[in-house]
Amino acid sequence: MRPFSPQDLLRVWEVGEVQHPVDRALTLLSTAWPDLTWDELAALSIGQRDGCLLELREHTMGPELNATARCPRCAEYLEFAVAVTDLRVVSEPEAGREDHELTAGGLMLRFRLPNSRDLAAVLGCREPASARNQLAWRCVLQASRYGDPVDVEELPAEAITGLAREMAELDPQAEVLLDLHCPECDHGWRALFDILDFFWTELSTKAKSLLRQVDSLARVYSWREEDILGMSARRRQYYLEIVS
Repeated sequence: MRPFSPQDLLRVWEVGEVQHPVDRALTLLSTAWPDLTWDELAALSIGQRDGCLLELREHTMGPELNATARCPRCAEYLEFAVAVTDLRVVSEPEAGREDHELTAGGLMLRFRLPNSRDLAAVLGCREPASARNQLAWRCVLQASRYGDPVDVEELPAEAITGLAREMAELDPQAEVLLDLHCPECDHGWRALFDILDFFWTELSTKAKSLLRQVDSLARVYSWREEDILGMSARRRQYYLEIVS
């Protein structure tokens, strides 16, 4: 993995601002892992992808995340910190690279885990149930009941529910839940943590801060953007203190 330089960060932000989150994630990863092709990155399971994003975030921003949430009961605004290590879920290293089988009630499903291509394919679905079904149909490689082939689009709802549960167990990094507690009303709940959304918000804030720094120093010293970004953060900050 190649940590982001200031130039990388601005380039990724500029490209990713107009992309859908699915493509945005791949843009981030293709910059940090230049030896992997776009297709190889798109083939990663969602959990593998998010694990890579978590690793990249740690190298770019540090080992701790400062997050916020609102209590669903009293709307109290909460601020809390989470260590990256507490968000990292251990899973089988080959889980996203191999086929899996699920057997229940005579129905056998051979399937793979969802990846970025699958998410992109169901973007047009307005109903969550329809998106879940289409995602399952894409990932089921073979279906049979007592040895007889079954059309994947005719799978019963309970089979798709069981398949979704099995996928979640095999790819746990794809759905990370935070246990939160409100000190104001003593309410506890679980919230989904989206590493892509969180990391992108941080990157956007940092990119805009860098651009403001470039603007301030270029106005005073007439330096080029590449020269300003090429400075260490400490030296750049010292110059900013001088001009302010």
